[in-house]
Formats: sequence, C-alpha cells, structure tokens
Amino acid sequence: MRAHGAEGRGLSSGALDVLIRLSAGAEDGLSIGELAQSAGVSSRNVTGLVDTLERDGLVQRVPDRRDRRSVLARITPDGQAWIEAFRRPTQAAMAAIFRGFTSAELTQFRHLCLLLADNQHRVSEHLRQADGVEGPQQ
Repeated sequence: MRAHGAEGRGLSSGALDVLIRLSAGAEDGLSIGELAQSAGVSSRNVTGLVDTLERDGLVQRVPDRRDRRSVLARITPDGQAWIEAFRRPTQAAMAAIFRGFTSAELTQFRHLCLLLADNQHRVSEHLRQADGVEGPQQ
C-alpha cells in the first residue's frame, strides 16, 4: 500500500521508507548508519535517498550535538506535512480493510501476524546458516 500511495507523488518506495523512519525517529534526527541498519540496506543507498529528499526540501542534514564529527538526517516541516498528507488516504484505506473486526479479533490478528513474522525470520536465519552465511545475531 505504501508503494501504491507514493506513486505519482514523486518519491521512490526507498525514499518514502526513509522519510517515514525520520518522521518516527528522534527529534534531533538519525544518522545515515542508523537509517541503513533499521531499513536493512547499505549506508551508500541511504545516502543517495537522503540526498534526494534533501534536494526536495523534505529532509535536512544537521550536525550531531553529541558528536561534532557526525551529521544527522532530520525531517523538515515540509517533510512532516508530506508524510501527514500521505498518511490520510492510507489511514482511510486501513480503516476500510479492518472494518467489522472487533477489538479482540484485531488483537488476535496482530498476534498471529507477529508469529508469522517471527517464524519467517527463523526460517531465513536457518537458511542462511545452512548456506554458511553469517546473519545478524539476536
């Protein structure tokens, strides 16, 4: 749904993901490394996405107050407004999808989805180990 909602709005799904992460992140911003790690992509990839978002006025780079050698990416007021406008139709679509579910059913559905995601992660780790590839440790 996110990719569909971003169509025609000038952002790739990767840039949208970065913008969403920044809108939910620390007020001071997030480092390129933090964004890359949370998205599971390379820092180089995130740097290009932040460059695009910065050019469009949706993100700005700011000095890290805790480490003057570091730079953080922070969502701008225009970026926050973009996200809010993007979310309105998505929220309406989600409300339509889950219409008629009771609170208990939604809770159970969430629980089942989390179980599925956890099982998928376990299978991925098992396959990586079977292939002899080191994966993230938990």
